[in-house]
Amino acid sequence: MKVLLDTNIVIHREASRILNVDIGVLFRWLEKGKYIKCVHPVTVNEIKKNSNQETVNALSIKLESYEVLKITTPLRPEVIAVSDKIDVNQNDKNDTILLNEVFSERIDFLITEDKKIHKKAELLGIGDRVFRIDSFLEKVVSENPDLVNYKVLSVTKKRFGEINLSDSFFDSFKEDYVGFDKWFLRKSDDIAYITTNKGNILSFLFLKVEEKDENYFDIDPVFTPKKRLKIGTFKVISNGVRLGERFVKIIFDNAVQYKVEEIYVTIFDKREEQKRLISLLEDWGFCLHGTKSTINGAELVYVRDFTPKFNLDNPKLSFPFISKSSNIYMIPIYPDYHTELLPDSILTTESPYDFVENQPHRNAISKVYISRSIDRNINKGDIIVFYRTAAKDRSAYYSSVITTIAIAEDKITEIVDEYDFILKCRKRSVFSDADLKNFWDWNQKYKPFIINFLYTHSFPTGKRINRKRLLELGIISGIENELRGLKKITKEQFELILQETETNESLIVD
Repeated sequence: MKVLLDTNIVIHREASRILNVDIGVLFRWLEKGKYIKCVHPVTVNEIKKNSNQETVNALSIKLESYEVLKITTPLRPEVIAVSDKIDVNQNDKNDTILLNEVFSERIDFLITEDKKIHKKAELLGIGDRVFRIDSFLEKVVSENPDLVNYKVLSVTKKRFGEINLSDSFFDSFKEDYVGFDKWFLRKSDDIAYITTNKGNILSFLFLKVEEKDENYFDIDPVFTPKKRLKIGTFKVISNGVRLGERFVKIIFDNAVQYKVEEIYVTIFDKREEQKRLISLLEDWGFCLHGTKSTINGAELVYVRDFTPKFNLDNPKLSFPFISKSSNIYMIPIYPDYHTELLPDSILTTESPYDFVENQPHRNAISKVYISRSIDRNINKGDIIVFYRTAAKDRSAYYSSVITTIAIAEDKITEIVDEYDFILKCRKRSVFSDADLKNFWDWNQKYKPFIINFLYTHSFPTGKRINRKRLLELGIISGIENELRGLKKITKEQFELILQETETNESLIVD
């Protein structure tokens, strides 16, 4: 398989001083997966334009370890049409030349962090072959579980004083922020969320609740008085298991718990890892507000409004809020897949040690459900209530329970073939490629469809409604195969579920 790497990734990889650890992780996986690393003549020419001849000479030598494409494929008419709409300068046109190699199927995949390239890829219908570092790592981890030689631990809370400040993970912070070491030590008793692998830190998140009287003199424009959640320190090393989304879920969970009106973060955009983090936050509704003046320079300030509202066009932008004006469906999920897909909804009868988080779909908020339901009318913004079916050795009356609320993000019914099906499911699904193939082949006349959904809320342990109680409440009738596929329920039945499970009312916008 040939992978084309864009110019910035090559330059960051071959720089004399590497602070972007994600690049190193990417290249290790390219080696493990035996991918052919390709570089386009456009990249070679861009490197030669560097004003530092010493740098040019050094990079030119290192390019020998790549397969440099000898010629450029003529631009396809479809690619030219997209370029005419979007490209505004020569750099944009050079990026389109890279994209054309994928569209022309000369190259299997392109890896780039450039947002505009990804936008053009979607317009050309090849978005599933153009990856960010994160998404490519998720792909190879999903495809090659046997090559994963570590288990990513669950997110844990630790006091700053228990965390190794000398870990290389913090080197970028020390470089960007004068006095970071002293600040870190002053926080010894404060709590942070972290994950580690073999003693090395993979991710770190520090949150702080700020009341309405907080002074924001150094932020321009100045904040109006509100209760806020500040993302004080946030960094995730890309490793293929979607830890970034897992931490976004933690941020939103805290925002709900502390009933804040707004979430914000101050961040530089000097490094690729910072730009990638900004992109992740923008995907979940954070918008650029302004700047913050510091002794280290001006930081960007990104803000997420957290007043209850629901965005039907893009539920991510208003996550985790849900609207009862949407249709509501109860959907069954087998025990074998339930906790793998919905890790926060683990039952008290299951051991958390059986579910180590080393798969992308488990850390993600955005997930996939595969269905053969006859009713396929579910649409974006509809509410999903997941019903965990009975364990084989236990009574359905008591072991079948509703555990989770989710929001339908979109529905995919137009699937070309088995390969297209696997490609669309792979990153978010609990199934292996072999499982997906069997799922596709199970009924030749009635193919499955895909529901992309946002994992929103787990009902509190002890408040989940089992089959017996669902029957008593009249939410289900007991008809055979009633919950074989999608079952639409009424708003009144959903109200009963919210009341019985004591679900946080602040999540509901109407």
